[in-house]
Amino acid sequence: MMVPYCYLKSAPLGQQLAQQRRITFLLKGFSVLALVVGLVLISNAALPILYYELTNSRFTQRLVSPLASQGIILGEESAVDYSNPKSWFPDAPVLPPKPSKITHYNLSVPKLKIEEAIVRIGGEDLMKSLIHYPGTALPGQYGNTVIFGHSVLPQFFNPKNYKTIFSTLPKMEEGDEILVDFDGIQYRYVVRKIVETKPEDVAVLEQRYDSQWLSLVTCVPPGTYLRRLIVWAQLVSI
Repeated sequence: MMVPYCYLKSAPLGQQLAQQRRITFLLKGFSVLALVVGLVLISNAALPILYYELTNSRFTQRLVSPLASQGIILGEESAVDYSNPKSWFPDAPVLPPKPSKITHYNLSVPKLKIEEAIVRIGGEDLMKSLIHYPGTALPGQYGNTVIFGHSVLPQFFNPKNYKTIFSTLPKMEEGDEILVDFDGIQYRYVVRKIVETKPEDVAVLEQRYDSQWLSLVTCVPPGTYLRRLIVWAQLVSI
C-alpha cells in the first residue's frame, strides 16, 4: 500500500529573515521595557530617601542620652518587630504606666491633614493606631507625652492609614500646631523644635516637668528604620 506524502514548500529566505528580525526586535523591546520599569521602581524608592537626606539637614542631632546602654541598635537584628514601638529604642528603660482609665484618645495635625487619629495608650501595633508610649505623661500633664507613628515612602502617604500616617512628619515646622482630644478636653500644642536622633538615644522618653510637652516620633528617612525624627511641641492653651 502506498503511503501518501505531502511536501510543504518552505517560506522564501527573505520572509524567514524578516520573521527573525521581528522576533529579535520584540525580545529587545521587552528587555528595554523591563529595564525601564526596574529603573522606575528603584528611583521611586531611592529618590525620596536621597531627597530627604539632602534637604533635611536643618534637623539638629541630639547627643546620646546617658541612660542608653551598649545594647543592640535597631536595624542590626533582622527579626525586630518594627510594628511595636518598644523596638524603636532598644535601650529604653521600662517606665511604670501612668494611672488612667482612658485607653485611647485622638490626635489631629492640620498641616498634614491628619484628623482625629486614634492614639492607643500602651498599644503594641502601629499598623492599627498611633501609640502613646507607656509611662510617659498623659496629655495636659506636666512632663512629656510621647506618641509613635509608622511611616513609609512619602508618595504612599495616607492620613487615614496607620501604616503611612507619619510619612510626611518631616514637613512639620516650628510654629505648626498639634491638637489632642483627651477625655473630652482639647489641648493645643505648638511645635518648638524638630530633632533627628539615633535609635540608641532614649532621651526622647525622658520626662521634663518644667512644662507640658508632646513628642511625635517616627523613623527617617521615610521608608527606612535608620534614625528617629522627633517633633517636639509645647502646650499653649486648653
